[in-house]
Amino acid sequence: MDKFVIKGGIKLSGELNTSGSKNSSLPIMVAALLAKGRTVIRNVPDVNDVKHMIKVLEYLKVRVKFNKNILTIDVPKKLGYIAPYNFVRKMRASYYVMGALIGREGKVDVSLPGGCAIGERPIDLHLKGFRELGCDIKLEKGYVKARCKKLKGKELFLQGTKGSSVGATINVMMAAVLSEGITIIKGAAVEPEVSDVANFLNSMGAKISGIDTPVLKIEGVENLKPTEYTVIPDRIEAGTLLVASVITGGELFLKKCNPSHMHVVLEKLKEIGYKIEIGKDNIYIKSSKYLKPVNINVLPYPFFPTDMQAQFISLLSLVDGISIVSENIFEKRFMHVPELIRMGADITIESNKAIIKGVKKLYGAPVMASDLRASAALVLAAIAASGESEIRRIYHLDRGYESIEKKLRKIGAKIKRVKE
Repeated sequence: MDKFVIKGGIKLSGELNTSGSKNSSLPIMVAALLAKGRTVIRNVPDVNDVKHMIKVLEYLKVRVKFNKNILTIDVPKKLGYIAPYNFVRKMRASYYVMGALIGREGKVDVSLPGGCAIGERPIDLHLKGFRELGCDIKLEKGYVKARCKKLKGKELFLQGTKGSSVGATINVMMAAVLSEGITIIKGAAVEPEVSDVANFLNSMGAKISGIDTPVLKIEGVENLKPTEYTVIPDRIEAGTLLVASVITGGELFLKKCNPSHMHVVLEKLKEIGYKIEIGKDNIYIKSSKYLKPVNINVLPYPFFPTDMQAQFISLLSLVDGISIVSENIFEKRFMHVPELIRMGADITIESNKAIIKGVKKLYGAPVMASDLRASAALVLAAIAASGESEIRRIYHLDRGYESIEKKLRKIGAKIKRVKE
């Protein structure tokens, strides 16, 4: 098992490129199952979640090649239809095979999902959507077993108690593209990653309209064809790298990103006091001596993303005054806070709120990551802290950030990966 050893307190400045979106790549890889033949997907990040999804596809009898961020997926005429526990427990996104295999094969057996321990994420909306399209679904011995002869389009509502669901929207959309008739998804998630999957499906011959809106219209087609497609930039990695530079008092020119997907994050950075210049596919950010605390309300897109909450808590720990971050999506997503407190942060948790009183310094310490974005938050705290930190369980980080230590070293960080 690896860990990071980080010597903090060094200004990070320079230029970096953004990697492709992990949260787009995973469902797009699965959506390729809907067309027999060879599909090529570009700008795929070289992260462990992608490598794990490759194993899932190979288990389903698909041939996959991955080289220099290009995935080549050869889909056979006959697919497997079982995604076993050993795969799905390691990565929640494995459940995307449900939508593709229901649409393509009319049957699927999928173990109930695992993933980061950040709170309850039931799949009831996914199952509701499949049932309304005509699937017979049973839960047996920890598996979801879905069977259907022919999916029929229908108008359905997919919002739950916490709003729209990215996973359910994508899964039901994948199932519906080969259905009979028209499916209308109301309450659809509008995250850029949902739109990316929809655009990928359209490049295969699907007929999806209403993209970027909460009402998706899907006209079923008889078949889809293989395609070539380029994945959007990763807005969460982009946000994390911007914070990495300014938390150390540095500056960064970030290229190959999509600022239009990051509006609220950029506005919050401006509100804190950082200087930002935005181009078509680049962002320049510079630190400032005059920073002020902010309040953040975490909600589904287009509002502040839950996947940037932890990183901003690290940042706000060093901003004088009191900031309040309200997490309204996942109830267990403050597990990084006790580790930040060990580094000298002054944070109090009250229900779904983190109350952050800025301190002048953080101090290096041995800490342990609990999930993907918590890992990023601890790295950010460590590069800003005085002294040396050790971050354990960085396998969480490897799930979603491509060579983050190499990128940080490129702009001046003293970070090394060592075996425990």
